[in-house]
Amino acid sequence: MKVALIGATGKAGSRVLDELVSRGHQVTAIVRNPERVPQSAGVTARGVDGSQAVLAAAIRGHDAVVSSARFVDLDPDILVPVVKASGVKRYVVVGGAGSLLHPDGVQEVDQPGFPDVAKPNSRRGTDLLNLLKASPELEWTFISPPRGFVAGERTGKFRFGADHMLMVDGKPTAISFEDFALALVDELEKPRHVRQRFTIGY
Repeated sequence: MKVALIGATGKAGSRVLDELVSRGHQVTAIVRNPERVPQSAGVTARGVDGSQAVLAAAIRGHDAVVSSARFVDLDPDILVPVVKASGVKRYVVVGGAGSLLHPDGVQEVDQPGFPDVAKPNSRRGTDLLNLLKASPELEWTFISPPRGFVAGERTGKFRFGADHMLMVDGKPTAISFEDFALALVDELEKPRHVRQRFTIGY
């Protein structure tokens, strides 16, 4: 596939880039600083300045777009209309854990001890998910990691969930960036969660 990857140099985005390239996909890495994109066959770095028209033009013509940008860095109210304007239907988002529900029905972002510094980004992630739910013209998928989202190994062994935080011994579990990237590209290649949010974890 030809995939437009927004945020290709971040912690998750760089792993998604590696996974896409390893499977032979052609990737346009859409970033603010294209010089930070590792040079690789099948990868074209495209610098954008946040302009809606420029971003839509960078996405246009691809089979799918993947967004791995922080929600506070690229406003959902801009991002979703841009994807629609590009004409690309398949849209996969590296979502956040903040909107996942705990067994008590309370979102992760509203749990005691959730860091105040992380709340704005988490709440914007919820806004993006709600915008997607109101966008039937897009074949979107929103993939939420659990609370622990860390560097690690590509094991291929993890569990799937829907809107609830996956737990181990009553506590939120984790997922590596590497396994998250694996699950995301699997979803791109063989869609199983179109117009749905899902989560993965150990």
